[in-house]
Amino acid sequence: MLATVPLAFLLALLVAPALRLLAEGGQLPVWAPWQDDYLRWRLVWSFLQAGLTCALALGLGLPVAWVLARFEFRGRTVVLHSLMLPFVVPTLVAAMGVLALMGPQGVLKAWGGPDLQGSPWLLIYGNLFFNLCLVVRAATEALGQVSASRVAAARTLGATPWRVFLRVEWPAIAPWLMSALCLVFLYCFSGFGLALVLGGQEYATVEVEIYTLVAHELQFAQAGSLVLWVLVLTGLVALVYATIEQRLATPARADVVARRKPQGAGQWAVVWAAWAVLVVFCAAPLLAIVWRAGFAGAQAWSVLLDDATLDALWNSLRFTVLAVALATVLGLAHALAARQSLLLRTLAFLPFVVSPVMVAFGLLLLYPQWTASFALLVCAYALLAYPFVAKSLAAGLDSMPAHLAQAARTLGASPWRVFWRVTLPVLRPALRRGMAFAAATAVGEFAVTLFLSRPEWGTLTTLVYAYLGRPGTANRDAALVLACLLMVLALCAFALIEWSAGDKSVQHSGQS
Repeated sequence: MLATVPLAFLLALLVAPALRLLAEGGQLPVWAPWQDDYLRWRLVWSFLQAGLTCALALGLGLPVAWVLARFEFRGRTVVLHSLMLPFVVPTLVAAMGVLALMGPQGVLKAWGGPDLQGSPWLLIYGNLFFNLCLVVRAATEALGQVSASRVAAARTLGATPWRVFLRVEWPAIAPWLMSALCLVFLYCFSGFGLALVLGGQEYATVEVEIYTLVAHELQFAQAGSLVLWVLVLTGLVALVYATIEQRLATPARADVVARRKPQGAGQWAVVWAAWAVLVVFCAAPLLAIVWRAGFAGAQAWSVLLDDATLDALWNSLRFTVLAVALATVLGLAHALAARQSLLLRTLAFLPFVVSPVMVAFGLLLLYPQWTASFALLVCAYALLAYPFVAKSLAAGLDSMPAHLAQAARTLGASPWRVFWRVTLPVLRPALRRGMAFAAATAVGEFAVTLFLSRPEWGTLTTLVYAYLGRPGTANRDAALVLACLLMVLALCAFALIEWSAGDKSVQHSGQS
């Protein structure tokens, strides 16, 4: 019964539009994109850049996570709390941060560094900025679950630290890493905002190509055929992700490896190297935006008082509040219904499989009479946000000891009273985390608004994009100032909910 509402929502807002997209794509032969050199390159490059990002994220993130999991040092708690901040920053802001750092007029260029405009490395770096934190946080959580007795036994038998990692720690954390890398692949393959701004003409991904075919060329059949192949590739990855996540559904281990203070120059060098990786790949673009905006001048900052900015701010806030409220209801119902079902658990990830561009495209084709309606826009926002709530609550339910609810039922409590007095208090940190990510997703949503919004319903993201599309230094500076405002909103949404959950939530949220 609980599954009825979220499944009906998915059917109306996702499955039916996706089928409409497939019908549109069925007008062309199924192999049509692979027979066109231009479209084939878009598909291949989308796969390559996602795969390369996964490899680099693993190579950079695992050592950082090992430092966070094994050493106790000043600032560690702040790092753990801040790890997901790049992830909640809107993708358009992340893209602007990369340009402010590495673009033609970026900070590095001003200091004599290279100009990476027109190269694929801008997009790769943007992907790492946005997704490295996922790998670091998942690996940190996984390393915190490694059995201390097994590690001690291996060391007692003469194993070196490196051999202990390969033979004891790596087998234990590999599933967690695979789960995180599946998410990284999905976000990179289906990403839109980063690829639109950083990819350029040559290195734009298939998502940008779908948007171009629909919005500028009206080639619906060609776009639909691309959608078909994107759904197949991302659907397979999402199925692997859901399967791995269910196998990780185990209570937290009490026998964990104790953290220790770094000893000697070598260990402190490792700690500082981890700090350097996080600063370069997670903090530098945000700092570059603040730096560039700080020197933009009073005229640029006056954009904050423009009527267009105030209207966009109001739209962003009201869309976010309504979308998070709806996403919370849907996510809670879905998580409770999917506790014992791999199929239902997998269905919660459908909005991850179908990108915002595809969602908007499908809704545009299926409900043309509603495309400019306020309700459809809010529902589209909630559709993209509620998997974060469902996923976080599902992880919380998996780690919840079964005897708590059983004891309450034994004492005569009704199912509703068990949920209200036992289950919900235990799930409160997970619910806060899910709502935090849902809020950040709604604040920074860009693709859906481009397709479905009326001009008077423009948000801060579309306003930033409009300024970026206009020539002149003044417009670029105004976009930087608005990007700062967007960044502050996203960080406030995250801090008000995630930070209030306390350090315990940070320790047990590696799969959020």
